[in-house]
Amino acid sequence: MFRTALRNVLAHKARLLMTVLAVMLGVAFVSGTLVFTDTFGNAYKNKSAKSFDHVSVAIKSDGGTYVGEDTTKRPDYLTEGLLKKAGSLPGADSVIGSVSGFTALADKDGKLVGGEWGTTGANYYPGKDGKDPRYDFASGGAPKSAGDIALDSRTAERTGFKVGDTVRYSTDGPVRVAKVSGVFDTDDGNVVAGGSLVLLDNATAFKALDKTEYDEIDVKAAAGTSETALKASVEKILPKNTEAVTGTQLSDDQDAVIEEQTKSMSQVLLIFAGIALFVGIFIIANTFTMLVAQRTKELALMRAVGASRRQVTRSVLIEAGLVGLVAAVTGFALGIGVAVGLQSLMNSAGASLPDGPLVIGPTTIVVALLIGVVVTMLAAWLPGRRAARIPPVAAMNSVHATPTVRGLVVRNTIGSLIVALGVLMLFMKDNYVKSGGAAVVLIGVIVLTPLLSRPFIAASAPLLKPFGVTGKLSRLNSLRNPRRTASTAAALMIGLTLITAMTVVATSMSTAINKMAAGSLKADYSVSMANFEPLAPEVREKLAKLPDVEASSPLRSTYGNTADEFTSISGVDPKSIDKLVGLDFTSGSISGLSNGSVLVDNDLAKKRGLKTGDTVPVRFEDDSKTVKLKVGGVYERNEMLNGVFAATSDVDPHLDKVVDKQVLVKMKDGASDKAEDAIVKALGDNPAITIQDKDDISNQVAGAINLMLNMLYGLLAMAILIAVLGVINTLAMSVFERKHEIGMLRAIGLDRAKVKQMVRIEAVIISLFGAVLGVGLGLFLGWIAGGTISNSVSTYAMEIPLGRIVIFLGIAALVGVLAAVWPARSAARLNPLQAIKSE
Repeated sequence: MFRTALRNVLAHKARLLMTVLAVMLGVAFVSGTLVFTDTFGNAYKNKSAKSFDHVSVAIKSDGGTYVGEDTTKRPDYLTEGLLKKAGSLPGADSVIGSVSGFTALADKDGKLVGGEWGTTGANYYPGKDGKDPRYDFASGGAPKSAGDIALDSRTAERTGFKVGDTVRYSTDGPVRVAKVSGVFDTDDGNVVAGGSLVLLDNATAFKALDKTEYDEIDVKAAAGTSETALKASVEKILPKNTEAVTGTQLSDDQDAVIEEQTKSMSQVLLIFAGIALFVGIFIIANTFTMLVAQRTKELALMRAVGASRRQVTRSVLIEAGLVGLVAAVTGFALGIGVAVGLQSLMNSAGASLPDGPLVIGPTTIVVALLIGVVVTMLAAWLPGRRAARIPPVAAMNSVHATPTVRGLVVRNTIGSLIVALGVLMLFMKDNYVKSGGAAVVLIGVIVLTPLLSRPFIAASAPLLKPFGVTGKLSRLNSLRNPRRTASTAAALMIGLTLITAMTVVATSMSTAINKMAAGSLKADYSVSMANFEPLAPEVREKLAKLPDVEASSPLRSTYGNTADEFTSISGVDPKSIDKLVGLDFTSGSISGLSNGSVLVDNDLAKKRGLKTGDTVPVRFEDDSKTVKLKVGGVYERNEMLNGVFAATSDVDPHLDKVVDKQVLVKMKDGASDKAEDAIVKALGDNPAITIQDKDDISNQVAGAINLMLNMLYGLLAMAILIAVLGVINTLAMSVFERKHEIGMLRAIGLDRAKVKQMVRIEAVIISLFGAVLGVGLGLFLGWIAGGTISNSVSTYAMEIPLGRIVIFLGIAALVGVLAAVWPARSAARLNPLQAIKSE
């Protein structure tokens, strides 16, 4: 049977080409993902290991509670005194104290460098030799005074700054000016990932970053002293609520974090690789179904001379295994190229991945080979089993095995039951059950595609009339084998279902955010720190003095218990807040907010039975005594405005430090470039501060949604490409199967151009069938997902992106035309006489 299988594979290698390509692409996606994430993780681990070279033992906070102390007034533990004690311990060679925090650096155009989360400032801590072992200077030297700053080499290259240039930076206060004292190299993961690092001298760093103690104290062991021995010495001088950790443990912990991050990345990519392989299953099953049908007489003869059903099935599975093995090996080789390409792509996009050797683990090799072989054999099992069940005498009397009507009836019944179960699950409350229901519905529709193909293709008859006889022949050819048409269309349907559903949700979410911003904010601008850290209250004071400002209010955020319900509490200026936010009240009004009264959202009011005029107990986060405040109004909550609103005079006494989350500003003449420039100048062109109007707030969310959507489009492109291969494969083998018929058509006058047109129209019909099913199912799943989202986002309403749907259908038609190029050309080039002779 093995020799028979090998002979059949070699005899039909051209017809198996598309199957090999489909499996190869899926395997390449999987192996490329595994190689890339292994390489990525290994490179980061090597980089992080280097960053701990100067650390034998680290002293840090243990993150615990401070028993018996006011948590808002915790004493300093990692002090200069502790640092000196650690440095004088027996076996200690050197000691470094480190502090870091958000530091906004402005480029030459005044824009923030390194992104909202990626710009960090740290201290330069010189040792006995005057050097900090964490940093190697490529040019210039270390910062020595408040007027100096050092930049990492990547930031210097990106911004064009060099030693001696003047730069502007800010933390949470005023803009500072300093000269670049030096440019240094670093293995800091934040910098490697595209962020920026600036160094200040130790005293300036403490002041600028508002630090009173070190974040961490690192001790380096002297020669001959082990980490364990040094740790034991350090533990003797530790204050409470601190701990000593060895450098090896720090490195291991960092490795675990990196491994978890790469695992998460790998899982996301492998999901899409799985989708691509799932689509490939339809191509494999279709190919082997058609190959088995074309070899019906051959298989019947094998049965007649003594081959059992199992042997016939085994022969088909061996063929599939050989095809899978070839596809897996080539896919694995291609996957290595995919991994290298991903690395180059991310580096060109600014990710700046660390350099490192390509990591190809034995697990990756085994997984790639197993996936290729197992997926192919599983997909070929049903066609092989079906072939073995054909009675030898019946098979010898026909060229191809005809699908039984009974089989389609059973399939349609099963498909209907699966869809019914999926729909029932979709209307359950549990989100996990709903997600499972979506998958069940998709499987049910796949099973039902032969049934659904008939009405769709019948409905296309009026559109095909202008094409005359070729249009009619194309329609009849599509109806000839519903299973084959369904399998080919299903591959395309899966990709378009996911794409359409995600597009519907993303478009609807963007519109919901726009509605929320427009309805909730009357303010023209929101002013906040670029990294959304606390904003100094002086910012609001400066803005309030601007002649063009009509109203402004700080938004001070804290948490507490309101009527025994944990909730957010926002402190605002009650005199101006009505001009800055739009609240829809179910009772009371915004004028009810004043010193001693609060506004509560409808969710809290409903849970605790509160209404306007009630007195409500509020216990703030500082754990002080309960304060009784009056409910001045109940409003409809949304994602932007929710919780409890109170006067700043009621909130400020309970804040450890009075800071603002953001400042809302309304201009007399509305938002304009002139108004924004006035705010920017009033705040000293501060790169640490972000000024956003309503459109900016909406675009920030919409931009993130569109970026994610485009990434998903890119990941699903592999599934669409495999679906295209399926259309090509089905048409090519169908043309081979219909040689005799095509020869007869040519003989009675159908010219080559008409033959090509017939095949092209058939391809377009199949592609559009899959596309219409995919879009319809995607809209349905988008509607179901929207029902869940609307429970938490009040402004969410399903929006059908008609423009994109038309594009999807247009792409599907184009897929059909392109997929038909090779099969149509093959059909047109058939010699009529030779084709008529063929069986």
